[in-house]
Amino acid sequence: MFSLREVIGAIQSYGAAHRFISTHRLWKWIIIPGIVYCLMFVAGIIYVWDYSGVFIDYTLNLLTLKTWIEGLQNSFVNFLFLLVGVAVRMIFLIMYFSFFKYLFLIIGAPLFAYLSEKTESIMQGKDYPFNAAQLLKDLWRGIRLSLRNLLFQTGLMLVLAILAFVPILGWLTPLIALLVECYYFGFSMMDYSFERRRWSMVQSIRYIRQHKGMALGNGVVFYLFLFIPILGWLLAPCYAVIAATIHLQRQRLPEGTEA
Repeated sequence: MFSLREVIGAIQSYGAAHRFISTHRLWKWIIIPGIVYCLMFVAGIIYVWDYSGVFIDYTLNLLTLKTWIEGLQNSFVNFLFLLVGVAVRMIFLIMYFSFFKYLFLIIGAPLFAYLSEKTESIMQGKDYPFNAAQLLKDLWRGIRLSLRNLLFQTGLMLVLAILAFVPILGWLTPLIALLVECYYFGFSMMDYSFERRRWSMVQSIRYIRQHKGMALGNGVVFYLFLFIPILGWLLAPCYAVIAATIHLQRQRLPEGTEA
């Protein structure tokens, strides 16, 4: 389970992130990557929504369910399978958010690492010296962690995609899938702070498992941003990483030792 207090704390850190961005004039680091994210995000949504409809029709025809439903001519059964179709499409969208998120995290890793470092640098009043070799090492670690999370999350999503075809039970799968997605996204945003402290992947994973609420709260607000067309899509990624950094900075994480 997770701590509700940690979830609330992670959510509140977004307010602190907004004040931090405004005070230190970080808007140029927010808007430019936000525009790139927005364009890629919208193009992907259009494609996935169309493809999910084709997949649903193909599956119903393959299982001869479409003919069976039409033969019944029962409005309640039609309504049930309409809800199933909506649930399946939602699962596809959440899976898309997941894959797109990891692609964007890998592409934008240098920027997100910089934003996290700059945030902590301002809060602590100290500079972090640039080290090209360490930067490459950190990027490779981030990619490995992203791929690890993607593997675990994909397995869970495939199970939920199958359950989505089960009436009644399937209606809950979009919510469960969304919470899983929020958790893993928050994990990725928090890891930049762990990485800077030279934590191993094992240490990072152990800390997140002990503080699931922090990751979940960070990811929940990120996805709420996505319900705000254009503006939310522009702000969501960079706000998330700054909010995670501020929240973890307040936890006084140790340097290079297990949490």
